[in-house]
Order: sequence, then C-alpha cells, then structure tokens
Amino acid sequence: MSPRNSAIQMTFLLAVVYLLMTGNFEPVNLAFSVIIGIGISSLVRPQHLSIQWRRLPIALAAIAGYLIFLLADLWKSSIQVGRILLDPRLPIKPGIIHIDSGCESELAIALSAHAISITPGELIVEMDHRGQMYAHCLDSSQAEELIAEAQEVRRNLLSKIFE
Repeated sequence: MSPRNSAIQMTFLLAVVYLLMTGNFEPVNLAFSVIIGIGISSLVRPQHLSIQWRRLPIALAAIAGYLIFLLADLWKSSIQVGRILLDPRLPIKPGIIHIDSGCESELAIALSAHAISITPGELIVEMDHRGQMYAHCLDSSQAEELIAEAQEVRRNLLSKIFE
C-alpha cells in the first residue's frame, strides 16, 4: 500500500470517527470532519505495520494483560489518592522522579508515558528521545520503587505486543 493510500484511509477513518462522536451529519460538519482528518493525517505520518500472524496470539494476550494491569493500577492509585485527600494532615511528599521506559518502540514509550500520566497522583512532565521520563508524583516517598515495579510489568507486556 502506498503512503498516499494510507493517508487517504487514515483521513477517511478520522473523519468517520469525528462524525460518529459528534452525531452531526450536516454538510458543514462533514466538510469540517474531512479538514480535521487531513490535518491529523498530515501531522501523523502513518506507517505500514506488518503483521506477523504467528505472534498474534501472544500479542493479543499481552494486550489483554496490559489493559487489565492498567485498570488495576488505576484503581489502586485512585484509592491511594483518595486516602491522601481525605486525611486532614495530607501526608504527602510531592516530588519529581526519574523513570526509564526501557522500551525500544516509540509507540511503546508513548503508551508507557500515557499509562503513568493517567494514573491518579502521577504525571509525566518531561521525556527525552531515548525514553527517559520524569514524573511528578503526589507522594514521592515510595513512588520511585512502585513505579519502577509497574514500569517493569508494562515494559514486558509492551515488548510482547510490539516485538
């Protein structure tokens, strides 16, 4: 598939998603959805991904494991942040910690940073081209060890998905 066809497909897909999200199919919104699709597909250069069919079951199992791990991490972190906020003494020690993504794929690094950022009490504030991340944590007293353990699990799952 040529890069041009890939960009056209991506534009069409983005336009359809936009229309489905807005639920507005008037001519002006149809034109606007195409403009949005063209804009995004020109910024995000779609790459052709080859599928290795023999690895598909492993990748699908890793995706399921990643989603389960992410949901469990979100749940645990929400409980911890809730406890901190409900304590009248607010026993926190905010700070910035260093996290090595340890991933080779740019998409895996981005997903890893996203998983950390959506977790309550943590936010990626800077990341370099090698995947070194710096996260602000609501309570950094134990965060470095906990995030390092969670990052190891994410790294293993993401490597199975993107190998």
